[in-house]
Amino acid sequence: MKVAVIGSNGQLGSDLVKTFMQSGNEVVSLTHSDINIEDITSVQKVLYDIKPEVILNTAAFHVVPKCEDDPVRAFQINSLGTLNMAKVSNEINALNLYYSTDYVFDGEKKSPYIESDKPNPLNVYAATKLTGEFFTLNYSLKSVVLRISGIYGEVPCRAKGGNFITTMIKAAKEKPEVKVVNDEILTPTPTKSIAEKTLEIINKELKGLYHLTCEGQCSWYEFAEVIFSTLEFKTPLSPISVKDMPMVVKRPTYSVLENEKAKQSGISNMPYWKDALVEFLNSNYK
Repeated sequence: MKVAVIGSNGQLGSDLVKTFMQSGNEVVSLTHSDINIEDITSVQKVLYDIKPEVILNTAAFHVVPKCEDDPVRAFQINSLGTLNMAKVSNEINALNLYYSTDYVFDGEKKSPYIESDKPNPLNVYAATKLTGEFFTLNYSLKSVVLRISGIYGEVPCRAKGGNFITTMIKAAKEKPEVKVVNDEILTPTPTKSIAEKTLEIINKELKGLYHLTCEGQCSWYEFAEVIFSTLEFKTPLSPISVKDMPMVVKRPTYSVLENEKAKQSGISNMPYWKDALVEFLNSNYK
């Protein structure tokens, strides 16, 4: 299987490249210097030349405050760029797989969201990603949308300068005390697990919208607690409320996803969030 990974040097993209190559697939790694998804001519030139059977699109403008400051740019990349990818993938008859976000929901449900729940994005980033979902599903006859949450991997996010784990490690080393919100609930998920399940979904020839996160849920504070305890940091860690922090961008306080359709389709279960996190920390930081 010939697979093109868009954003191959990113946090998720790097694990997709590794996972698909290890499974014997022919992988073409594409970064922003190779393809500009905002320019349909660039997308056509590159993909017509490669002729992939599968396109894994991880390209995104996902620094949430910057999306709020520059909504035009956010829509250009996350929405119109995704539209270009959908159109061209359809032209070359390739499976078009797009990664979306738990942030498409407003958090009011307070119980895990399933794929049939109605989205209601609270910020620019979430709105542009939801639009990207619609473009992917409606402009590509062969398409998959995977909503993911709280991701972390061996290669930290370039745009954000890291991920939550690297941020906590830096804070523990540099600050006298670390404070983390305990009333925003999510499901941390390693990119390696997402990559493995992506391969499984493609091999089963599934189409449509799926949630793909670890099992269980936690607050950002509980996420941090596991990092601190596993890596044996002595720096004091304290919980705080979202209400005690300046609101830069409106975000859902509950964005846990239930992998209902994946389970119904016979995809093997994702690991429990804490087990996956401890394994990752022990493998990469101890």
